[in-house]
Amino acid sequence: MKSIFVKELMVPLSEYATVNEGATLSEALDALEKVQEQFDESKYRHRAILVCEKNTNKVIGKLSQLDVIRALEPKYEQFMEEKSTPRTGYFGFSPQFMKGILEQYQLWYEPLKDISGKAGKQKVKKLMHTPTAGEYVKEDANLGEAIHQLIMGHHQSLLVTKGEDIVGILRLTDVFKEICIDRRKTQQS
Repeated sequence: MKSIFVKELMVPLSEYATVNEGATLSEALDALEKVQEQFDESKYRHRAILVCEKNTNKVIGKLSQLDVIRALEPKYEQFMEEKSTPRTGYFGFSPQFMKGILEQYQLWYEPLKDISGKAGKQKVKKLMHTPTAGEYVKEDANLGEAIHQLIMGHHQSLLVTKGEDIVGILRLTDVFKEICIDRRKTQQS
C-alpha cells in the first residue's frame, strides 16, 4: 500500500461536479447530471457535488446523496435539532423504534413530486456537509494512510490537498476497485 499514492487514484477537481454556495439544490443536481453525461463509463459515477465559495472557488463543502435525500423531507431538520434525538446515527435501534419516529414525525407522507419541487429551491449552503479535518488527505499520502482515514471516519470520500488547495477527491469506490484489481493481479502471478 505504501507504493500507491492518493494522487494516482483521485478524481481531479476539474472532473468533478461543483457549484457555488449560492446555488439551489436543483442547480446542483443539474451540474451533477452534466458531469455524468461526460463521464468515462469505465469508472464509477460521481455521487456527490462539491460546493465552492462564491468569489474564490475554494471548496467549502460536499453535498452527498444522503444530503440530497434528507433535503427532500424538511421535517428531518426539526427532528435532528431536538436535543433528545441522537445525531450520531441509529445503530442498534429496533425497527419498531425507527418506525415510531417515522410515524410520530409523519416523515415521507407527501407525494415525491411535491417534496422534490419544494426541495429544489433550497440553497446548497444550507444542505451541504462541511468537511472536518479528518476528511482531507494530502495527494502524496500513501494508500494505506488514506484507507485508514476512510475506515476510521466512515467516509465515502476524502478531499485531496496539495498545499492549501483542494486538487481532487479520493472516493471509496476507487479505492475498492484498486484493491480488487490488485487482488486479481496477485492471484494471477
